[in-house]
Amino acid sequence: MKDQPSPLRETDDEARKLARVLLRSARYAAIAVLDPETGFPFASRVLVATDIDGTPVILVSKLSAHTKALAKDSRASLLTGEPGKGDPLAYPRLTTQCLAEPVEPGNAIHERIRTRFLDRHSKAALYIDFPDFLFFRLKPKQASLNGGFGRAYLLDGSDLVIQSAANEAIAAEAAETVRDLVERHPDIADALAIRLKAPESGPWRICGIDSSGFDMISGDFLLRYEFETLAVDADHICSNMSKVAYSIP
Repeated sequence: MKDQPSPLRETDDEARKLARVLLRSARYAAIAVLDPETGFPFASRVLVATDIDGTPVILVSKLSAHTKALAKDSRASLLTGEPGKGDPLAYPRLTTQCLAEPVEPGNAIHERIRTRFLDRHSKAALYIDFPDFLFFRLKPKQASLNGGFGRAYLLDGSDLVIQSAANEAIAAEAAETVRDLVERHPDIADALAIRLKAPESGPWRICGIDSSGFDMISGDFLLRYEFETLAVDADHICSNMSKVAYSIP
C-alpha cells in the first residue's frame, strides 16, 4: 500500500506572514476551553487585541464559563479568520493553541494592555474597569494554518510572537509616536487606507503600532499591515508607515 501524501505544506515565510495577519487583524475570535466539570470542549466568542509582542489578549468576565474553565486549565484554542462570499471553507483561518496567563491589575503591563485594548475596542470603556473583568494573555504554543483548499501548515508559537528587544521601548512611546506622526501628516490614515485598499467605510485611524507593523480601524473594519523587516525603534516605524502611505506605487 502506497504511503498517502501529507496534507501539510512546508511552512515558509509567506505562511508565517499570513498567520500573523490572521491573528493580529482579528477584532474577535472563537475560543475553545475545557469544561472543568465534564472535560468537554466549550466554545465561546471573545473580543481580541494584541500585546506589544503580538500575543493575543482577551478581556473576560470572571462570571463567564470560559473564564472559570481557564482558571482550572490554562489550555485554550483561538480560531481567527473571517469568511466572505461563497464557500466559507475557501477562506484562510488560523487555529492557535495557547496557554492563558491572567494579567494582574495595578502594574505597567496591565496598563499597556488596557490602553491597546481600548484603542481597538473603544466601547469596552463601559466595563473594562469593572472588578469582575480581567485580561488574559494567550501565549501561543503552536498553530494550524489553513490558507484555503490544499494550503495547510503547522506553525510554532514563536512564529506568531514578535521577537524584538525594542518591544518595551516602542510600547512606552506608542501613543506619542502616533500623535506626532498624525500631527506631521494629518492625512496619513486616509493615505494608508487608500494605498492598502481598505474597505470603504467612515474615517480610518491608526489604533496600534509595534515592531512588526501597525493596525488601523474604521467602525467594524480592522486592517493589519506587516512590515518587511522588524522596526528597531519608533522613528523606524514612522518611516516605514510614511513610505507605505506616500511612496509611488
